[in-house]
Amino acid sequence: MPAAAHRVAGDELTIMIGALNDRSREIFRNIVETFVETGEAVGSRTIARRLGSTLSPATIRNVMADLEEAGLLYAPHTSAGRVPTEAGLRLFVDGLLEIGSLSTEERASIDGRCAAAGRSVTAVMEEATSMLSGLSRCAGLVVAPKTEAALKHIEFVQLGPGRALVVLVGENGMVENRVIDVPLGMPASSLVEASNYLAQRLVGRTLDEARRIIKEELEAHRAQLDALTRKVVEAGLATWSETGGYLLVRGQGQLLADVQQMADLERIRALFAMLETKDAMVRLLDASERATGVQIFIGAQNELFSVAGCSVIIAPYANQEQKLVGAIGVIGPTRMNYARIIPIVDYTAKVIGRLLG
Repeated sequence: MPAAAHRVAGDELTIMIGALNDRSREIFRNIVETFVETGEAVGSRTIARRLGSTLSPATIRNVMADLEEAGLLYAPHTSAGRVPTEAGLRLFVDGLLEIGSLSTEERASIDGRCAAAGRSVTAVMEEATSMLSGLSRCAGLVVAPKTEAALKHIEFVQLGPGRALVVLVGENGMVENRVIDVPLGMPASSLVEASNYLAQRLVGRTLDEARRIIKEELEAHRAQLDALTRKVVEAGLATWSETGGYLLVRGQGQLLADVQQMADLERIRALFAMLETKDAMVRLLDASERATGVQIFIGAQNELFSVAGCSVIIAPYANQEQKLVGAIGVIGPTRMNYARIIPIVDYTAKVIGRLLG
């Protein structure tokens, strides 16, 4: 699909929408909706049947020619039909798309799939991402943060020589399990003492808050701990300090469903390689935090996804202090069903934000 030649700024799109008369808008809207449904070039006879009006195919062809001249449509190869350009899709999404709302049943289903009680943050994120992929028939993605929820329980469990499991339970019901190295021959009493010491300082606080307090105590030698217990506490702090965000992508196979040419396959492979880099996570967060609510990037509009000619619908989620802590969304073909997917992404982001506290 032509990209740079048909990209226009937001102000130009507003002017363009206003310049279309009612007939042109209706024809253009039906062309885009038909293309989204079929993925094929749309001819004048198809639109004439779809409109069921007195407009003849010849009249519709004249309008299509005007829309093509305006940079909103183009003819792929030698096809008699037309498909929307990226600028055309942008105009459709920004000014002509009628976004649906989720039913009570759909909201309840998303709430249930994302339920956090007794599950780790990673498990909740994986479920949410897989759910988005299934509902949208696209690839689901989530940029997940380290947990910032306040804690209500912590416990060290011996796994074997030199290894222990740290179990963290947040006030939101989420569970984090982390394996740490401990001195060989560590007695069970030291693990209990470390659990008790941390519990007094962690419960009701986030990990960042508690880590700052404990670090100050250890540096000032105010902590009344024996050498082995101190090592357990320090090992736990080191593990939490290294825990950062991560990028999850599920349903990559959805992006391959419509691939028919080797060049398209190579572009999708290049996208997968990009998504495996740390830079991808940073770019996604940067893109989503520029404005509140759902962000929509079509084709070359976002550098990260332009190589694959994909569209991205992504929404940030925030904690209780309204601080942006991550983003969730989908990657799919430019002809994805925007009207259905936008409200799904928007609601899921709100659910995840509430769960993470």
